Order: sequence, then structure tokens, then C-alpha cells
Amino acid sequence: MATSGAEVGGLAEDRPLLGRTSTAERVADILRSRIAEGFFQPGTRLSEDSIGGALGVSRNTLREAFRLLTHERLLVHELNRGVFVRVLAVEDVEDVYRIRRLIECAVVRGLGEPPFTLDRLDSAVTDGERAARKKDWKGVATANIHFHRELVALADSPRTDELMRSVLAELCLAFHLVADPCLLHEPYLVRNRQIVEVLRAGDKAAGERLLDAYFDDSRNQLVEVYARRIEGGGRSNGRSG
Repeated sequence: MATSGAEVGGLAEDRPLLGRTSTAERVADILRSRIAEGFFQPGTRLSEDSIGGALGVSRNTLREAFRLLTHERLLVHELNRGVFVRVLAVEDVEDVYRIRRLIECAVVRGLGEPPFTLDRLDSAVTDGERAARKKDWKGVATANIHFHRELVALADSPRTDELMRSVLAELCLAFHLVADPCLLHEPYLVRNRQIVEVLRAGDKAAGERLLDAYFDDSRNQLVEVYARRIEGGGRSNGRSG
């Protein structure tokens, strides 16, 4: 499956994000966001000519951006075939959850003394609840990812924020291959709200326990559904490594 015209066409809207200097890092930021949002599905071959033309960047700049995203495990280069959006193996999904647990639980554990600044975390939960009432399942998924990014942002660490951005983008590769991703997000809105409330009460230990159980349930549910999708759809074809 190659990049479609519709997928590439929207990239022209992202040109202003490049600013005056079309750096590979900025191109990588745009493509990372597009991959995380599902514009480029797992298994899609990315066309240098189409994407470079849409963004107005040189081939060398685009190749460097591809290299950065390959290092982040979002893309994979196949000799004589091109660059593809990566298809995760089930083991990759499990590993991403191990990393999430390490990061997010450590952030909650290290919050310091209450009260904590939870406005942005609370807003992410509210956005998810509002989207669910409208049956906007894509909005629910986006809000849930936002919730976890804002949770990690409580650590006030740009390095941790950057790591979490990469981890969540990789996790989105799995979500995009699940037939009904809303089932993997909507049930956790209540749990997101519970985490906010116990943190608002200053109970970090309870927050960490809720997160720990959250990751167990979420991982088990996603792995079960994703394994069936990979086995039934035959999408792994060597692009998960």
C-alpha cells in the first residue's frame, strides 16, 4: 500500500509549521503527528516525491526526517522497496506498555508535595467525556492520548515529554489497526477521572495503584484484539522489526 494523494494532499497545510528553515526535525515533527493521527496507516509506503513536494522540502531533508523517525521505530526501511510506516509485532505492543508503566508511574510517584497543578490533566478528561457524549470516538482517543501526555508533563521535564511523545506515537500504530478503537479508549474515561480525583486529594500512592491496574487491563485488552488483527490480516509481513 503506497501513500495516497488524499493522504499527501493534507500535508501542504502543514507548510507554515516549517517556518523559514525547512529542517529535518520539523519535517519529522509533522510526519510523526500525521502517523499518530492515522493519516499514514501502518504498512503504507511513503513516497519521497509526493511528500517532499507537498511540504516543499528537499529530498535530502526528507530522507533525514525519515531516518529520525526510523530511529524512533515509527518507520522501517526495506532495501530496494522504500520506507514504510511500521507495523508493530505483538511483542512491541507489550514492550511499549512496559515503558509507559515505568514512565507514568514514576512521574506520579515523584510529584512532590500537594497540591498538584492538574488543570490541563482535568481538561483532557473533560474533552474525552464531551467527545464520548457526541459519540466522537476519534475525539475520545485523541483526548485519552492527551491525558497521558499531560500526566507525564506534570514532571516538568522536556526530556521525559519527548520520550513520551515518541512512545505514544508508536502505540498509535497499534490502535490504527484495531477495528473498533473506541472500545480501547471509552471505558478508560472513568478511570482517567478517578486518577485526577485522587491526585487532587494529594494521594499519590492511590494514583499509582490506579495507573498500575489501568495498564494491566489496557495492555491485556489491546494485545488480545491486536493479536487477532495481525494474525487475521497478515499485516506483519516483515515490517515490524
